[in-house]
Amino acid sequence: MCRNIKTLSHFEPPASDAEIQAAALQFVRKVSGSTKPSKINQAAFDEAVHEIGHSLEKLLNALQIQGPARNREVEAAKAKARAAIRYPAKTTAL
Repeated sequence: MCRNIKTLSHFEPPASDAEIQAAALQFVRKVSGSTKPSKINQAAFDEAVHEIGHSLEKLLNALQIQGPARNREVEAAKAKARAAIRYPAKTTAL
């Protein structure tokens, strides 16, 4: 899966329309293999982003999740800690 697509379900507050559209855009970019479509393909690209965004919104509203909602700040801190382990800061010897 594309690393730029973030988990949107089970957060408090729920995912915003902008977050849903960003995820749809990243998905369409990944599937199409194009970050910026040609002028001839722009309409199809935009329509796909719109339809996938609508489907994502329906999915997120329909999911039945048990347990407490996740906190965005806590999840961001966990991701930052994982990144620090995965990509340690480079040090240079003098």
